[in-house]
Amino acid sequence: MLIKKNIILLEPFYSGSHQQWAEGFQQYSLHNIQILSLPGRHWKWRMHGGAVSLAKQFNDLKEKPDLILATSILDLTTFLALTREKSAGIPVTMYFHENQITYPWSPQDRDVKKKRDNHYGFINYTSALASDKVFFNSEYHKDSFLGSLPGFLKQFPDKRGKENIDLIEAKSEVLHLGMDLNRFDEFQESQKEKESDPVILWNHRWEYDKRPKAFFKQLFRLQEKGIGFKLVVLGEQNDVNPPIFEEAKEKLSEQILHWGYSEDFETYARWLWRADILPVTSNQDFFGGSVVEAMYCNCHPILPNRLAYPNHFPSEIKRDYLYEEGKLELRLETAIKYVMNERKVDYQSLVKKYDWKEMIEVYDEAFGKL
Repeated sequence: MLIKKNIILLEPFYSGSHQQWAEGFQQYSLHNIQILSLPGRHWKWRMHGGAVSLAKQFNDLKEKPDLILATSILDLTTFLALTREKSAGIPVTMYFHENQITYPWSPQDRDVKKKRDNHYGFINYTSALASDKVFFNSEYHKDSFLGSLPGFLKQFPDKRGKENIDLIEAKSEVLHLGMDLNRFDEFQESQKEKESDPVILWNHRWEYDKRPKAFFKQLFRLQEKGIGFKLVVLGEQNDVNPPIFEEAKEKLSEQILHWGYSEDFETYARWLWRADILPVTSNQDFFGGSVVEAMYCNCHPILPNRLAYPNHFPSEIKRDYLYEEGKLELRLETAIKYVMNERKVDYQSLVKKYDWKEMIEVYDEAFGKL
């Protein structure tokens, strides 16, 4: 029997997928979940100062919760120190959407050159150490984080505490990302445009770790070979985007059906349903939410055989959707050639297990035991 708990969810970066996950958990859970949050901007400052701001919010609460759930942007040790009178004795768990030890930092980031990037990884390490339970959003994420800790700690002069790695591993579990996938259903087209050129999709953030250069390089080659296709480019943008996007917008102008961030969900969903092929070139994905969304809308994925992507497929069909380095061009051309067959495949069945209606019992049981 589930014991209903009052849970405080701490989210210092309340936007995008972090916000969707928090609100989805709150909406579907049988537990009573209250979210304490800060706007999703200035992520480095949130890792430094977010704990101070959220500690004040927590201390101002009238009642003590049964459980504290923090996400991986929070400096949990600082938060617990500032709330020790109120948080003492309350179980604390950490949910890792990402981590700053294995996240591929931009070589242009000044913190990398000055070795200050280590500090953010250390916050993740001590936060995991201070937690009673640690959840990761994928098997890949859990294994990569724990596997990186020996090398990460080795760089420090002494008292590295490598025995702490075993302590973190013992309390670590995989809890896949819950997603509100059913909301795509009402915008499904009756059928894809059977006679048109295949529609290639980009629906990720416009950042270097998604390797947009490698993505658009493939499309330039298709264009040079005279292979017909259309293009939909979605995803969140920054103040300064990789220059390849402007180059691609000009070179591929005749193929573009849509270009840029979609402000409303309906437009985003309709483009995903219309898309045929999702070639992915990313160098970072701890779970792959945008890939899961596209697959739910029956878009054919072509994914690198690394990161979290292999976790989404049964072993017997992995080779159908995963490519080795240097093989993307061939796989993409093959997908275009056989697009009529791919339009009949039910890719949704591979990922609908991540919908909140499927995941919420797992979540409620996991947090109910803490």
